[in-house]
Amino acid sequence: MIQYEEELKKFYPSTEIGDVEEMIYQQDMTDAVDILLETLKNDKTAK
Repeated sequence: MIQYEEELKKFYPSTEIGDVEEMIYQQDMTDAVDILLETLKNDKTAK
């Protein structure tokens, strides 16, 4: 039978996960809200 408490004591997070997470958060990624705001801004300046 698996001893969950013992297994959790042995667990340590992968350093690669932290590195990848940091790289993702540093990216200036465009999302749907950014696209919508830019479209609205362009629409207002066109009028």
